[in-house]
Amino acid sequence: MLQKDYILEIVGQFVDGVSDALRRAVAGEASGTDDVERQIGELLELDPATALVLAPDSLVTMMVISGMADSVASYVCYALDRLATVYEREGNDDLAGLRRLQAQAVADSFGCDPADVPQELAALDSELFS
Repeated sequence: MLQKDYILEIVGQFVDGVSDALRRAVAGEASGTDDVERQIGELLELDPATALVLAPDSLVTMMVISGMADSVASYVCYALDRLATVYEREGNDDLAGLRRLQAQAVADSFGCDPADVPQELAALDSELFS
């Protein structure tokens, strides 16, 4: 029960943080993309600078080691995929490609789909990416 409460709290904080950061990123604020990446790293309990330069399979391995991967995979997959979209809009094809590959690796490993939007992020997704 305590672990479930902990995960719900962590996911709630992630949803709040990533929502704000994605809004700023889509609006063109450079700090927005940095904050989305920081939110992903914090959700995975990894140093964001390290986590997001990992090859897709290595990121998945680190998620498995963290022990929370099954509980947060769909959120990580969503955030990586939408971050890739923001980078594409900015013309940063290298980072967009890496984030898209990371999102797909998470999806393949944990049975989620980058196109599936977590319920808590549905309104945000409609606002920013539809």
